[in-house]
Amino acid sequence: MTNEFLAFAPISTAADIPVADPAAALLDEMMARVGVDGLSAALADPGLLALVDQHAAAVRDALVDADRDADAAGLAAYATSIVHAARRGGRTVPAVGEAPTRPADWMAADWHMLRLLGVCMLADALDVLP
Repeated sequence: MTNEFLAFAPISTAADIPVADPAAALLDEMMARVGVDGLSAALADPGLLALVDQHAAAVRDALVDADRDADAAGLAAYATSIVHAARRGGRTVPAVGEAPTRPADWMAADWHMLRLLGVCMLADALDVLP
């Protein structure tokens, strides 16, 4: 099994290493690409934290509406759809270390980045990260 499930380009070159839980692996990669810097910025700015919390609530509501569980598989599927929609719109997901770090930059971020940050917030809160 390879990491073909992942919606992002592989971080490592060891694509032939088996992935025990592809959904958790996708969420872990998203946390590295978006979540760490975004959540750190949100914790430093109450307005940004409120905005990200609204996106997390919308993700939770979307999962309920789709009759999906708020678990690693549900969050990973939702995140994958956001990444694919962003790519169709000509937008990208940053590589590890390339996400904005300042709260002001996150406040001006594209919708898909904030929604992925909401996914990261939920993944952390639900303890579904590896």
